[in-house]
Amino acid sequence: MAGEHPSYDKLNMSPERIAKKLAYDKKYQSSPKRVNYREDLNQANRKAGTYGNNDNLDMSHTKAGSMVTENMKSNRGRNGQN
Repeated sequence: MAGEHPSYDKLNMSPERIAKKLAYDKKYQSSPKRVNYREDLNQANRKAGTYGNNDNLDMSHTKAGSMVTENMKSNRGRNGQN
């Protein structure tokens, strides 16, 4: 179910704080900048042939600004910290 995550318990988040966070996340992810970002990644993923085929590969941004294929776990685990 949306809105439930183990980290909410670890952070001792109240239901009000969770609702506030979800509202913020929804607004942030719907901004034109974030939508364009996801569109670019999905387009690159499709072009590389890794979109939706369960090969555990993602497109990852490098420090130079290009995109390369990378294991999903490593890419998402880094969480933007290159």
